Amino acid sequence: MSFRIALSGLNAAASHLDVTAHNIANVNTTGFKSSRSSFADVYATANNDVTATTPGAGVRLNTITQQFSQGNINFTDNALDLAISGEGFFRMRGESGVTYTRAGEFSVDREGYLVNDSLEKLQVYPPSVDGSFSTGSIQDLQLQVTESSPQESTEGTVAVNLPANAPEPVAAPFDPAVSTSYNHATSMTVYDSLGTTHTATMYFVKDPAANTWSQYTYVDDTAVGGANTLVFDDQGELTSPASGLVNLPAYTTSSGSADIEMTLDFGSSTQYGNEFSVNELQQDGYASGRMTGIEVSSNGVVSARFTNGQSTQLGKVVLASFSNPNGLQQKGGTSWAETFTSGSPRLGEAGTSNFGLLQAGALEGSNVELTDQLVEMITAQRNFQANTKMIGTADAITQSVINIR
Repeated sequence: MSFRIALSGLNAAASHLDVTAHNIANVNTTGFKSSRSSFADVYATANNDVTATTPGAGVRLNTITQQFSQGNINFTDNALDLAISGEGFFRMRGESGVTYTRAGEFSVDREGYLVNDSLEKLQVYPPSVDGSFSTGSIQDLQLQVTESSPQESTEGTVAVNLPANAPEPVAAPFDPAVSTSYNHATSMTVYDSLGTTHTATMYFVKDPAANTWSQYTYVDDTAVGGANTLVFDDQGELTSPASGLVNLPAYTTSSGSADIEMTLDFGSSTQYGNEFSVNELQQDGYASGRMTGIEVSSNGVVSARFTNGQSTQLGKVVLASFSNPNGLQQKGGTSWAETFTSGSPRLGEAGTSNFGLLQAGALEGSNVELTDQLVEMITAQRNFQANTKMIGTADAITQSVINIR
């Protein structure tokens, strides 16, 4: 009997060493969670046995449980690396179905999907037309590999200061080719529906009437409408047009685009002092652009940046949590699968409920504490040695019994 009891101790110590070795081997594995072995004593008893006088029958491996404590956050130079600071798992979809992981080492495949080393795709909530995210549906995150669409210029803001003491131009009538026929001019770039650039120039001509100016707009050296009258009060504030808005007639381009129809807002323009200045000059159009990179916010919003200065939301990272994460099935590759014991996943967003925040350009390291594992290794080794001594002692006793004559 002693042989079998000691043998069970050897097996338990060997299992302890296996678990410890596995932890130490993965000390540098991204997103790895250490395991802990637990053991239970064994009693070979029948229903009518007296437990107080029944010797034990050894030990058995009870469970190997993973410790889902937080690993260190290590910053990297890769914007596609993601780390979860707090609770939750990334939801991945591959050929074998849905899995969950804490390892955020992602890259882009040839179709533009964000994948891990096992080619499983990161899943997100898709964006809605109103700027929010549709949390009722889930899709794979795919980067936009085509150019972003251009936007036609429809509104412009022109905030200038016109000199209060400006004289009337020497030459008349107004002619943009004659610099002495106007007082001041400024220009900005506008865009048609195809993203082609055009130069819009605003000219300002002092009228004979006090505090009154005529404003002309030319696009690509072509007049767009006639004179627009700007009237200021004795405090230098614009009074006409009352709304500050000037609606320009449609301008037909030569690029085959739709006509450019713009409204200029002069509401912030003033008539102060004796210097002309441009305080604000902007419009809402832009050209097409190529993607230059992606950004991931702490709450999981994935946005693509483009060369035209625009940013497009591609989705919001889905996080999952389980009531019993120790019940998850280990799949290898630092990924887990749902089981009956783990319970169904609860899906959510970073920064909400008990879900952690995301850190872009970082990875969660292994939570293995090497010093603890070395102590566990020494303990398991001592236990193994003690059980071998037990076998040796039992062998010596058996040999003594055999030698009795």
